[in-house]
Amino acid sequence: MGRQQARRIAAVFIAASLALLAGCQGSSSGAADDTGAPQSSAAPAQLALSLADGAVDVSPTTPVEVGVTGGDLGEVTVTDDAGAAVPGSVGPAPEDPATTLWTPEQPLAYGTSYTVTATATNAEDDEATSTSTFTTVTPATLSTPGIGPLDGTTVGVGMPIRVYFDQPVADEAAVESHLLVTSSTPTDGVWNWVSDSEAHFRPSTYWPADTEVTLDAQLYGVDFGEGVWGEKDRTVSFSIGAEHVSVADAGTHTLTVHDGDQVVQTFPMSAGSAANPTHNGAHVVLEEFDTITMDSSTFGLAVDAPGGYRSEGVRYATRISNNGEFVHGAPWSVASQGSANVSHGCINLTDERAHWFYDFSIPGDVVEVVGSNGATLGPADGDIYDWAISWEDWKAGSALS
Repeated sequence: MGRQQARRIAAVFIAASLALLAGCQGSSSGAADDTGAPQSSAAPAQLALSLADGAVDVSPTTPVEVGVTGGDLGEVTVTDDAGAAVPGSVGPAPEDPATTLWTPEQPLAYGTSYTVTATATNAEDDEATSTSTFTTVTPATLSTPGIGPLDGTTVGVGMPIRVYFDQPVADEAAVESHLLVTSSTPTDGVWNWVSDSEAHFRPSTYWPADTEVTLDAQLYGVDFGEGVWGEKDRTVSFSIGAEHVSVADAGTHTLTVHDGDQVVQTFPMSAGSAANPTHNGAHVVLEEFDTITMDSSTFGLAVDAPGGYRSEGVRYATRISNNGEFVHGAPWSVASQGSANVSHGCINLTDERAHWFYDFSIPGDVVEVVGSNGATLGPADGDIYDWAISWEDWKAGSALS
């Protein structure tokens, strides 16, 4: 064989080998696995669930969030520990529109296991799945607070919002952050924990007249601390009526009644004596009685003790404190009304004038007592001494201050 023929044979052999190698490798756009099926060139979609698999003691209001990278979210389902589907919907999370939030139609239950399953597909429609099972907390105690004013009522400009808990609240900040107040006329109102089981809300000055107020107490799923959790949400809406602010001046022995900016009455009165002075400060009307028996034992002073008393058939009594202070009819002190303070701490008027004030007043109206030689209204005097607290001190009583 000549040298030239040998070269031609070698060239043919190399070309055949290259063709065979190309046939084994295939093209870059059509790779196949060992089964012969085409393989995807796109990266798989990645799913991230906000609740880790196996999480326990989860609040039932904890958001169920799903994040996806490298693909599109498919279906999100949640089932309970019996395998039943939990109705819900998906949408963008308010804080991060790139994250999807699954929201149940009804709040999840306490003490229940749930499984969330999410799917996503990549650019070539390859599906990825992620699953997480979590268990909600089982509270030692559930708590639903009382709220005043009552829903649908109309109150005066001095009525604070009051939230009463049936036991001390360990985590006041967590609870306060879920007590949301809105009003048709915006105010600078702030919560103050007057005790570890009671929080009040008021503005820096009296409420604006003719204002609509709503409290959304979003307490379901809130950890109060020490094993206590919120039992349910509550919403209470009420109205602020006309601005009724009266000034009871123990120094001049007069009760001046305002309706808004107008003085509508000026009555001679008798306030508490030197031995039993009326407390100074802004009092709030609490309730009214057409006829009442006044008994000093109701606020801790025995009837037969020095200064004690029991008076039956007292007319037109408007309570302005829980320490026994009223504006009421007192025919026995008419001679002193307008000239001397002789009562046990109440504001004495004639029956006729007391009747007018009784008809004029609603709970939440304000009676500001000035000029008395008594102390200023305070915690020992019952529920509402809120306006006797300076605004700076009031704000300092917030757990979020």
